[in-house]
Amino acid sequence: MRISAREWLGQLLDAESFVSWDRPPLEVAASPRYREDLRKAASTAGTDESVLTGEGLLRGRRVAVIACEFGFLAGSIGVAAAERIVAAVERATELGLPLVASPTSGGTRMQEGTVAFVQMVKIAGAVAAHKAAGHPYLVYLRDPTMGGVFASWGSFGHMTFAQPGALIGFLGPRVYKALYGKDFPEGVQVAENLYHRGVIDGVMPVHVFRRIAHRALSVLSGEVRDEEPAATRRAGHAATAGETTADAAWRSVLASRRSDRPGLRDLLRHVTQRVPLSGTGQGETDRSVVHALARFRGQPCVVFGHDRAGWLGETMGPAALREARRSMALAEELRLPLVLVIDTVGAALSKEAEERGLAPEIARCIADLVTLDTPTISVLLGQGTGGGALALLPADRVLAATNAWLAPLPPEGASAIVFRDTEHAPELAAAQRISAPALLADGIVDRIVPEHPDAADEPVDFACRMVAAIGAELALLRTLPLHDLERARRGRYRRLGLPAA
Repeated sequence: MRISAREWLGQLLDAESFVSWDRPPLEVAASPRYREDLRKAASTAGTDESVLTGEGLLRGRRVAVIACEFGFLAGSIGVAAAERIVAAVERATELGLPLVASPTSGGTRMQEGTVAFVQMVKIAGAVAAHKAAGHPYLVYLRDPTMGGVFASWGSFGHMTFAQPGALIGFLGPRVYKALYGKDFPEGVQVAENLYHRGVIDGVMPVHVFRRIAHRALSVLSGEVRDEEPAATRRAGHAATAGETTADAAWRSVLASRRSDRPGLRDLLRHVTQRVPLSGTGQGETDRSVVHALARFRGQPCVVFGHDRAGWLGETMGPAALREARRSMALAEELRLPLVLVIDTVGAALSKEAEERGLAPEIARCIADLVTLDTPTISVLLGQGTGGGALALLPADRVLAATNAWLAPLPPEGASAIVFRDTEHAPELAAAQRISAPALLADGIVDRIVPEHPDAADEPVDFACRMVAAIGAELALLRTLPLHDLERARRGRYRRLGLPAA
């Protein structure tokens, strides 16, 4: 069901809070026929152009809004509509307001030809400048959103959601049939399919989007909240280095592999204002990872990590790492801290992974993290095997659960290389210093969050303890100048493994 611009604004914003920013549309050169088309469109749609702009309150939060009107020449964008959009984006940037946009359009206005086509560049540039200034940009795609609109400002959102059942795509089905003489495959250009393919972050009606947008903007604002849930009393204190015997290291490896061990999703049950993200935004998704916006004890952040609930015996592929880089870019652009959670059996070893660039993605993740212009925390939650773990490790602060570990290969793999069998795995686990206490002693880990004695035996208490520890570290990082953090982060990994001075 199609939703008009005014209906969308009425469902999104607080009652009677919308204030229009629109001026009379820019006069453009038009043939008599086109002028008649514009007149009829205005009469039919009840608007003077294909887009309405302004500001209002979203659950009390001031936001700028842009809404397309499909009833006006199929929501097509010409020079006047583009100028109205750009003026609104620039005003939102100047005022420092978050921007919520809702396209619904057939694309470029054909009556204005190529000059209308290139307006998308103007709009894209304005949105890019808004985001570069650190202001949130959320998108809600309505039915239908096609062509250059979807290929420009419809796809630029920090988060992008869509109306259930909405037709969304680049090439219109009618155009496709005219060009190729056959129907476009069914079920491709549908919001739900794009969500499952990792192109957009979710599909929901407007009233649900209103709640999600409010929650997202609260986190993206960077405001710190005073949150002291009852579970805080179970937080406990950081542990120091403990035993590093072969038996202890191997016990940690076995504990980390328990199927009932709490993972990232268990931690996220104890955070607030969680808003899930999905996929790379470029048509890839990997079910071995999770990323979201959230607050850890009132501290806002972007969180990304391996999800043991999604393993199903699988390893992480290149798409997971590209999702990680999306989270890194989002955190940096919005000046939010980034929390990375490591709990992986390793990166995928397959023909597909090699051909899709697994190794280069690991390299890019490492380089991005070392140089990222925002505070970072890495958490060793369980298994930390190979390049998939290393890709999420470099951070300002590294936490580890008592039974977490980090190694280039599982101990059995290391044993197979060194001894040509797997029987020496416990011995290699200790010799390679993979356990959390050894990592703490070697300067790879900064803090151990205790298990009493095993997280799987106290899943709620452990999750609350880890969430509290992450929240405390986020609060500490907020007090430090960013340039000092970046310098210390680079220095830390530059000195790693060298003898103490």
